[in-house]
Amino acid sequence: MCSVINRVKPIHRVAALSLRLKANTEGSSSAAAQSRRLCPGVSSTVEPLRPNSRSYCSGTAKPEGLLFRQLFEMESCTYTYLLADTKTREAVIIDPVLETIDRDLNLIKQLGLDLKVAVNTHCHADHITSSGLMKKRLVGLKSAISKYSGAAADIHLSEGDKITFGKHHLTVRKTPGHTDGCATFVLGDQSMAFTGDALLIRGCGRTDFQQGSAPKLYESIHQKIFTLPDECLVYPAHDYLGQTVSTVGEERRFNPRLTKTKEEFEKIMKNLNLPKPYKIDISVPANLVCGLHGV
Repeated sequence: MCSVINRVKPIHRVAALSLRLKANTEGSSSAAAQSRRLCPGVSSTVEPLRPNSRSYCSGTAKPEGLLFRQLFEMESCTYTYLLADTKTREAVIIDPVLETIDRDLNLIKQLGLDLKVAVNTHCHADHITSSGLMKKRLVGLKSAISKYSGAAADIHLSEGDKITFGKHHLTVRKTPGHTDGCATFVLGDQSMAFTGDALLIRGCGRTDFQQGSAPKLYESIHQKIFTLPDECLVYPAHDYLGQTVSTVGEERRFNPRLTKTKEEFEKIMKNLNLPKPYKIDISVPANLVCGLHGV
């Protein structure tokens, strides 16, 4: 049985309208043209690279005994990550998306995995999580999210908690700033970090809604992610230009926002002027109840 952590708390619901939708990075797609929808956070002058058939890849070098798959959902440009112990077949999934639940469950079945935990890096505003519906279709599956997210889940995570699958585990690092409930999940040997919307490849999450705070985000990234080894692979929740992975060392050296001073970073974030995520009004209320609102 997968021991998930130092504390397991009962599900509690928080009314969707109690969240102050103050703006973050998840979905800045413009709904202006139905035939041309930009991915979140992409300027209207930039056409994002849209892979036609990218469904999953196995990524780069990984620890012995770890099965790893990186999956992609094209509408919201969201990455879902599947990790499993090759011996015990125990698995976890990070940031699953409602529209791709059949693909993900079919892959889990094909690979003969025992999915223990469906965890979200934060309460997303650009898509609905499939973690709640997955629980209805997989006996014994538990959902997890940061206790600071205000969202319902079987497990509410805090700094230092561990999500265990076989001989492997993910350690929780609080990385607020995009939202209060953002968390980064670091593989036990610190070879991989799943950064959600806090740190993107050559970018970061927006800070203009859902308790967004540029100063908090800057501190979170510098203190909780940039302190990881240079070679630690960075896997974000989204990418809008076709990039799949970076490293802590690369982002520390080349990220155009985070190589600036804190004051310069705050100014950059204040002047992004991104459009409102077009799915925020349905995604946030649904994700506050584990993706089951109206499902």
